[in-house]
Amino acid sequence: MRLVGVALVGSLFSADSWNNVTFTAGEIRNPRRDLPLSLALGVGVVCTLYFLCNAIYLAVLPLEGIQHAAEDRVGTAVAAGIFGGAAVQIMAVAVMVSTFGCLNGLILAGARVYYAMALDGLFFRAVKRVDPVHHVPVTSLWVQCLWACALTLTGRYGDLLDYVIFAVLLFYALTIAGLFVLRRSRPEMERPYRAIGYPVLPALYIVAALGIEVLLLLYKPSYTWPGLIIVLLGIPVYFVWRGRKSEERA
Repeated sequence: MRLVGVALVGSLFSADSWNNVTFTAGEIRNPRRDLPLSLALGVGVVCTLYFLCNAIYLAVLPLEGIQHAAEDRVGTAVAAGIFGGAAVQIMAVAVMVSTFGCLNGLILAGARVYYAMALDGLFFRAVKRVDPVHHVPVTSLWVQCLWACALTLTGRYGDLLDYVIFAVLLFYALTIAGLFVLRRSRPEMERPYRAIGYPVLPALYIVAALGIEVLLLLYKPSYTWPGLIIVLLGIPVYFVWRGRKSEERA
């Protein structure tokens, strides 16, 4: 069980950011239609590509070849079996294209979080500044850039994976728990989206996510405990900002 939970970090990270399109909800003309469609198409296409990639891996390499691929680079080993000696260069180019494409979406979407917080009065006012020509939250992009640079100097890539996945899973679980809270506290609230499998499927997700969280805290504590502390520090910070917002309104 321990090995399964810890091994899921890489796969969870590779599948993360599926929800980043929702960060732009406030800037979409028809979010009720476009958000579910974007999520369904994005998740569906990525899952299909992952399935096809794994099918190719199994077709080209024996199981031992996958288990003992040099530096755990299964994709490169498969490419070598197909393209020969040029595999390393081909995979390097493919990874670069994929990385820059992924970063483009993550950077532009992620900056909207700080921007939205500033608009709600829960972050520094300067972060809500929008470039008058390009209509992008410039200050928010810089804040995100500085934080990302700071994170890259804190440790190894694998440690950052543990840090990110721990925080992400925690907030995913809290978000889904909010579904149960809203169903009870605001039954009259308009619900344009259906929660498929409610309440069993959301409850199973919360249990699975919290189970992985506990395993990471126990067996990979170097980054998960600091990550938990940073998340918990956000609670008093939130109340401070909310108090300031209330005073401004008064």
